[in-house]
Amino acid sequence: MVDGRPYANVSVYLFSVRRRFALSALDMLPQGPPELRRSWLLEALREAIANGNLRPGDRLVERDISARTGLSRGPVREAILLLEQEGLVVSQSYRGAAVAGVSTEEVENMLVPIRVVLEKFAFRHAAGRLTEADHKALAELVEQMHTAANADDVRTVVDADMRFHEYVITRCGWQHCERSWRSIAARVRAYFWTDASQHRSLHDVAAQHQKLLDALRSGNEKKLVAAVEEHIKDRPGFGGSPGEPTTSKK
Repeated sequence: MVDGRPYANVSVYLFSVRRRFALSALDMLPQGPPELRRSWLLEALREAIANGNLRPGDRLVERDISARTGLSRGPVREAILLLEQEGLVVSQSYRGAAVAGVSTEEVENMLVPIRVVLEKFAFRHAAGRLTEADHKALAELVEQMHTAANADDVRTVVDADMRFHEYVITRCGWQHCERSWRSIAARVRAYFWTDASQHRSLHDVAAQHQKLLDALRSGNEKKLVAAVEEHIKDRPGFGGSPGEPTTSKK
């Protein structure tokens, strides 16, 4: 029972110290083998944290999630532990697990500096390795951002944003870069959600990536490195200054 209602009711809730919320996505747990269902739960929780359905401080209660999804508490516990390893969840004494916040301090003093070093190195090494097909794939991601911006679709903009950076990093030729990126990717994605909504237009996000693509194509290493640093530090949601609004691409 939660809040006086049986778990079978669609109004089952998880609780936080700040507010309570419904994880409606968990009602859509797919049928299939346990391994598939565990993977789905982990991805669903990641997505809920990234898109703000689960907010900093919200509790992840094993028994509630288990009752909601029909999974035993073991797989639910495993999913929460993995989220904790990714930095998306923190354990609290006597209160269990709760969603970790992405603070301005973390973004400005940890994530941005790490990204500047990592991506300047990765973009510089990737530039000479990218083929015309790679440039086309990156251009398609920018176009996806514009299309999503027309629909005010933040999720798709953020997805394309993440894929753009990961695409270049995975083609830089340094596996350590890929591993470093993956170690912070979940936290980066979480703050991208806040960042995207702070731009005057979602088209600004696409325009930023077009500048990066132009710099990659320029063959000018100095210009590319400067463009990468400018791009990463231009975070209006965390104290940066938004540029002039970009004309919508209809």
